[in-house]
Amino acid sequence: MSTYNPPTLLQLALEGVLRKDSIDFSDLEDLPITLFPPLFIKAFNSRHTEIIKKMVATWPFPCLPVGALLKTAGVEMLQAVLDGIDILLTQNVSLRCKLQVLDLRFLHQDFWTGKQNAVCPADILTKKQVEGLPNYPVRQCFQVVTNLALVSSLNKHQICLLQWAQQKKDSLQLCCLKMTIYNLPPVVISEVLNTFQPTYIVDLEIHTREVMSFLGFFAHFLGQMRNLVKFYLNQIDFYFSVANTVTDGKIGAAKFFSQFSQLNHLQHVYVNGAYISYDNMKKLFRCLKSPLETLFFIFCRLSMSDLRHMSDCQRLYQLKHLYLKGVVFSKSYFKSLRVLLENVSATLQTLGLEHCRMKDSHLKVLLPALSQCSQLICVNFFDNHFSSPVLKDLLRCMANLSKLTVERYPVSVVCYNDIGEVMVERFFQLCPELMDLITAKRQPKKIFFATVCCPHCLRRCVYDLNTTRLCHCWE
Repeated sequence: MSTYNPPTLLQLALEGVLRKDSIDFSDLEDLPITLFPPLFIKAFNSRHTEIIKKMVATWPFPCLPVGALLKTAGVEMLQAVLDGIDILLTQNVSLRCKLQVLDLRFLHQDFWTGKQNAVCPADILTKKQVEGLPNYPVRQCFQVVTNLALVSSLNKHQICLLQWAQQKKDSLQLCCLKMTIYNLPPVVISEVLNTFQPTYIVDLEIHTREVMSFLGFFAHFLGQMRNLVKFYLNQIDFYFSVANTVTDGKIGAAKFFSQFSQLNHLQHVYVNGAYISYDNMKKLFRCLKSPLETLFFIFCRLSMSDLRHMSDCQRLYQLKHLYLKGVVFSKSYFKSLRVLLENVSATLQTLGLEHCRMKDSHLKVLLPALSQCSQLICVNFFDNHFSSPVLKDLLRCMANLSKLTVERYPVSVVCYNDIGEVMVERFFQLCPELMDLITAKRQPKKIFFATVCCPHCLRRCVYDLNTTRLCHCWE
């Protein structure tokens, strides 16, 4: 026997409003405020664009966090919302309207479940004055806040928003807080950044192929990002001429990294790319204006001059996270790295030295500094080449660091044969010995000993506290 669940009074009321051929502004003036969010959702999901326009123009809350609803909606619903903003800005249709911020980010889902006061404050950008711009009173200038992920070309929603924003940019604060650029033509990037002012950007990700030529083009915009906190630069294609990269891009790269002198709030820097960095990082380190918390270099080519400036840069002396992956040093380079580790020993929480082709002589240089890093929580030494005695010295050093919660170590070179294949018997024999060196001093929380990735199945053999997992070739 089926159970009938009759509609609630709220559902009946909302459906009654939506059944009307049209809705007047006077109807919305009399609508209880608590019914606005559920009615908006029903009208939005039913694609009642005319109702949406009028609801936006009479919205009784300071913020409309519509981005969460637009995530799966067609472009016509975005256009309806923007048309509603046009009515709000050009016509005085509602005395109860309090809307000051249109938030297009994919956030604030809680707002639509009855928690209107818990999220999306009206003063998103005025709680902290944006550097480089006048501190407008909230009601003087309507704010449109968004994040933009620009991948290869603009999608329909982004085209719609950009065209509308270009017409309204003199009467609005157009604020992109997080921008991701993935292999986008420079002409499109210029069009976007000439509309959404770079000074509002807090989080910037750049993924590009012709990296050195891109740096020269983008330097002008980077210098305007006075409020940037997080910067990520990724080279997505390594297959182009090294000679052209170095000779044609050297001036542009120097200009680009000199713009870091304008970034007074920068805290996190991630750089991934073989030709981005060589002999350019010294310019970055000289120009830093604020202490960094995070520094990631992945597959970068650091010169001796880069390393020397890195170890001497006082803006790095409060680092919490230092991660170097695929960065290859000579023994003399590690002396500069040791100096840096000594200088950050009181603050460093994460240290990665992964796939750096480190050998015994390199690690011996670093061990005295590593022993001082008492705040370390997470370490990763995967894919380096240590003998058993020196690897055990590292583990004895790490065993004294009581705050470690995640540890990743390579197995010794004795676990491989002459052609680099894993010798499983030696792997099973050595790993318990290595684990005992840690457990003799403290109980580790998460610890892994692993081989390099198998060239056939691309999996590691891993030994941890609970299990031993062999690569597919040995299973």
